[in-house]
Amino acid sequence: MPLLGCIADDFTGATDLASQLVSIGMRTVQTIGVPDQGLADELKDVDAVVVALKSRTIPAAEAISQSLAALEWLQARGCEQFYFKYCSTFDSTAEGNIGPVTDALMEALEVPFTVACPALPANRRTVYNGYLFAGGVPLNESGMQDHPLTPMTDANLVRVMGSQTRHRVGLVDFDCVRQGSEAVRHRFDALQAEGVGVAILDAVEQRDLETLGEACRDLTLLTAGSGLALGLRTRWADQLTGDSAAELPAVSGREAILSGSCSRATLAQVEHARAHYPHYRLDALALAEDFRGEVDAGLSMARDHLDQSPVLIYASASPDNVKKAQQALGVQEAGEIVERALGEIAATLVSELGVRRLLVAGGESSGAVVSALNVKGLQIGPSIDPGVPWTVTLGSSERLALALKSGNFGGEDFMTKAWESMP
Repeated sequence: MPLLGCIADDFTGATDLASQLVSIGMRTVQTIGVPDQGLADELKDVDAVVVALKSRTIPAAEAISQSLAALEWLQARGCEQFYFKYCSTFDSTAEGNIGPVTDALMEALEVPFTVACPALPANRRTVYNGYLFAGGVPLNESGMQDHPLTPMTDANLVRVMGSQTRHRVGLVDFDCVRQGSEAVRHRFDALQAEGVGVAILDAVEQRDLETLGEACRDLTLLTAGSGLALGLRTRWADQLTGDSAAELPAVSGREAILSGSCSRATLAQVEHARAHYPHYRLDALALAEDFRGEVDAGLSMARDHLDQSPVLIYASASPDNVKKAQQALGVQEAGEIVERALGEIAATLVSELGVRRLLVAGGESSGAVVSALNVKGLQIGPSIDPGVPWTVTLGSSERLALALKSGNFGGEDFMTKAWESMP
């Protein structure tokens, strides 16, 4: 039976968490939604299961329903601890969905207290005095204030979480964390005595996550980005088999990159990849005017070049161009038309053009692609960059290698160096 059951609010976030679990020696499988019985029967000899949902930006009531269904399935598998994973940039709105889902999971598990820890120092996501920093600057100055779906305009997590949850929110600050895990546990006790239900955790270095992971070892529910998973190594060390957790079967075939993310990191990666690979840019306004023509043009470029190298098809655009499309089409329609195009292109690349190794940038884009490919589950393998592993599909006759990248993750050369660590 798996030891750790995880619920992630998007697909790239799920692979991010899964890769961290693999790095601490946990054999990990990611499922796309709550598994059906056929896939459930394949989930043997694993230490952790990550159920990937697409619940970050849907109405809170739907996010709660999906998350509770995932929790019930994980409980039925016998998991001993549960982990609600969200983005290291705490992507949400004033209405949720991090707070409402946390409340629902706490109620279902009958726990009065949990933690919130988005820190991931390896990717320069740190929390100090309750403020979240991304790339060394406050979250609301990092580019996240321009996110098309979840603009983050406040770096104070106590305030942000407090606006979403019905629980009191407190803080375990940096000074306490540096005193060690026992001091953190005493702080947990003091906060609970004050009526606090959710504690924001400071962390600025990897060693802080290790301290926090040890302090949280007896908590039934954790809510966090992927970083806190790195601190769970000692929690599970004596129950792991020691087998290589990152081994994947080999996958051969043509290679392609699909990108819908508009984050600063992905825009730089796309620009770097354009200098190396044949490419085609999808435009949301052009898709609205001639959807089939745009999709076919991207596929035509791929047909002409896939024998020679990977190809890049992208809809990534600057904040100004994104705003123009949203003003013309509506925020939801502008995003959905790009997702639909990337999904159709992915399906054709695989079914007709022999692509078997696929890199996808952006959480919403990854969700559209795995849905179009009818992917049910993923075996997690080696990391390309922190938080981005290669994976191999489960539960299908045609094996694919996929790398699902959060928009903000990876170095500038991510899209070119990824192939070097292919299974």
